[in-house]
Amino acid sequence: MYSDHLQHFNQILNQHEILTDADITAPYCIDQRNRYHGEVFAVLLPNSVTAIQNIMRYCHQHQIPVTPQGGNTGLCGGATPHASINKQGIILSLSKLNRLRNLSYEDNTITVEAGMILANLQAAAREAGRYFPLSLASEGSCQIGGNIACNAGGLNVVRYGTTRDLVLGLEYVLATGELVSHLQPLHKNTSGYEMQQQIIGSEGTLAIITAATLKLFSPPLSILTAWVGIENIQTAIKLLQALKKHFGDRISSFELISAQALNLSASYSHLQIPTQAAWHILLELTDSMPDQNLTDPFISILEQGNWLNTIIAQSATERGHLWTLRENISEAQRHLGASIKHDIAVPIEQVADFVEHSQQQLTQAFPQAQTILFGHLGDGSLHYNVFIADVLNNDVYRYEDGINKIVYESVLNYHGTIAAEHGIGQLKNQWIPRIRTQAEINWMRMQKQVLDPHNILNAGKVLPPQP
Repeated sequence: MYSDHLQHFNQILNQHEILTDADITAPYCIDQRNRYHGEVFAVLLPNSVTAIQNIMRYCHQHQIPVTPQGGNTGLCGGATPHASINKQGIILSLSKLNRLRNLSYEDNTITVEAGMILANLQAAAREAGRYFPLSLASEGSCQIGGNIACNAGGLNVVRYGTTRDLVLGLEYVLATGELVSHLQPLHKNTSGYEMQQQIIGSEGTLAIITAATLKLFSPPLSILTAWVGIENIQTAIKLLQALKKHFGDRISSFELISAQALNLSASYSHLQIPTQAAWHILLELTDSMPDQNLTDPFISILEQGNWLNTIIAQSATERGHLWTLRENISEAQRHLGASIKHDIAVPIEQVADFVEHSQQQLTQAFPQAQTILFGHLGDGSLHYNVFIADVLNNDVYRYEDGINKIVYESVLNYHGTIAAEHGIGQLKNQWIPRIRTQAEINWMRMQKQVLDPHNILNAGKVLPPQP
């Protein structure tokens, strides 16, 4: 049966764009955390939208499961074939669909294909004298299509919003092979329901994103980067309030880092800890005008609130060292061992209470648990990762249900969400009924039924398992 499918794919793609050898396809079938292992009979690497359309028409006709994949950097198993596929499906890699299609100075936009690596997109904007603000730890390998598919957040959400806020136009292929392309840089469009917004954040379950038109901005020419040591999270929130009152949207980043997370990253990065404190804030103020005096008013705010345990970067090198400490936390954790990760968000005013309550509950139930906490306090989202002492491999996942119950119940008690910027994938879809009402779930299922009637697109992801 698979030979017939492969014979048809050979009519659409070149031979080197079809991978079937198990040793070659294996890396595509394993997620970054080595948590999920899938199986497919082929990995396809088309380099044109027409080829994707033809592949999807055939897969729709023969009900072949399709797992869309970008850089495969996700943490929720969203790009890994679900176990239910059982080698009956394919992975559709977007990596060869990576061209720059258009750049408009008049509209301040850039149009790129879905497989473009985020760092390359940032570089293309920079070469044009513009700035694309989406910034993630995985930006050297993640692809913009995947960023859009899971509505990625990152370091600059405080000022620029999530990926959804950066998308002006979208092109995508439906499960039937039909192409929907609205890449015009329209800044306003109120013509009926907005299907594009349903595709963004749908994690490849409704369509395959092939290109996007994205907002560009003036590059920041005045930058102040500071590291502030604080005694507790509530103090950090007061600092954020003071900065918002004075600097407004010139606050680009406001990152919270626990002492444990900092110590881990500093050891891994071979860098000195900037300040001694229980908690730390890495913040950045930016302005598109050159030579703006951000320092004096910032120091004045620090003095008024007695936030004096502060270092202000005096050079690009010092700024780089501070950001390295933040960005290396994830990699430092990976070297420490496997953990139970939580990508969560609660209202900013609730963050301190949530952290205190969750830690108390965890310590009572799992005395051997260690929490590494860091994240984007400026928008209320946290990376709340739990390690179990002496269990530093994947055996830690036997504790996952119990730990998740404590953390997620606490998140819900504080009116938060279990998925801030990493998506749902196959890791958290069983929790969807606790986040969304039955009416919302019914609506999601109807959207899926209309756009993907045979359930071939990224099966087993996002939607809760059927009873």
